[in-house]
Amino acid sequence: MNASLLKQPKAVWAVAFASVVAFMGIGLVDPILPAISESLDASPTQAELLFTSYLLVTGLAMLVTSWVSGRIGTRWTLLAGLGLVVVFAALAGAAGSVDEIIGLRAGWGLGNALFISTALATIVGAASGGAANAIILYEAALGLGIAIGPLLGGLLGSMSWRAPFFGTATLMAIAFIALAVLLRGDATPRVRVPFSAPFRALRHPGLQRLAITALLYNIGFFTLLAYTPFPLGFDAIGLGLTFFGWGLGVAITSVWVAPLLTARVRRTTVLAVTLTLLAADLAVAAIVVATPAALVACVVVGGLLLGVLNTVFTEAVMEVTDLPRTVASSAYSSVRFLGGAVAPPLAAWLAAQAGDWLPYVVAAIAVLAGAAVVAASRGVLARVDAHLGEPAEVEAQAIAVGDAA
Repeated sequence: MNASLLKQPKAVWAVAFASVVAFMGIGLVDPILPAISESLDASPTQAELLFTSYLLVTGLAMLVTSWVSGRIGTRWTLLAGLGLVVVFAALAGAAGSVDEIIGLRAGWGLGNALFISTALATIVGAASGGAANAIILYEAALGLGIAIGPLLGGLLGSMSWRAPFFGTATLMAIAFIALAVLLRGDATPRVRVPFSAPFRALRHPGLQRLAITALLYNIGFFTLLAYTPFPLGFDAIGLGLTFFGWGLGVAITSVWVAPLLTARVRRTTVLAVTLTLLAADLAVAAIVVATPAALVACVVVGGLLLGVLNTVFTEAVMEVTDLPRTVASSAYSSVRFLGGAVAPPLAAWLAAQAGDWLPYVVAAIAVLAGAAVVAASRGVLARVDAHLGEPAEVEAQAIAVGDAA
């Protein structure tokens, strides 16, 4: 991390702080899934639908976030997203059944989509030091939020399964106030884009391949995150500590390791190799699933690999097209989150059919398929590797792909 990364406008720091809090909300719920299942007499599959409704609506809403921000501006889009999360998280904490929480998590997902998509575009557009610094800053916020979220969720969840929901609402309210005070206007120029822009963006071959790969990768990501609390069998604090280690791994490699790798190795190579390693980690998890200590080790190693993948995927999406960053991010994220929406209930269903090992095997196959997609797409992804100053051959390939789109 270079010194220029820390020299950012006030607006960037305001959005980064709010992003930390927003990403805390993802892991905050994880340690209480078994407690919700027990307290509300819900099956593991029903409990996993808390992730599905949230991620499905997040993914679908991503398709319209660039259109919304182009009309009301990034500041109001960010505030609307945070406001919705405050309301729906608080209502989830007061809910009386798992079905109510599933529905309320869908509203939470809408707010999350408005915030996350716009936050990334805002940081990239307003940060000093170029897009690479901005992406590292965004991923640092993501990693920090994901690391702290489960730990706080475990501590609050040890008191009541309701406490993490109220905790999220409180933190989001703080982020809302901070953003309202520190971000006085739009951090980036307002760009009106057609409603159809994200849909048309997915016709771009490079963006399309990255989105498909990320969908497959997210099956592995959310199997590890959302299903593992059940076979581990720990209490809320034990799960919180486990996933704090996972999140810390995400934070460390996303900020320090990923930039070192991509400065020396093609992004497509980093993606293909790291996805293969993640598939291997999931396969090992399937073998050791009955041994908690070994499964915890797989979770932490998975976090280290996920941090690299998150940063490199984000960099690749920002570079693969000439489309406005809000459009590219929205289109890519809409497909990516669908993988996350499918994974948790699928994992619970697979475990019910054959045992706790099967979800990890299926996740490993999905991630390995993602690695194969990247390896087979080097031509259409040539542009994301051009940062290494490879010869004119790479540049020519990227131009040819752009012309074909």
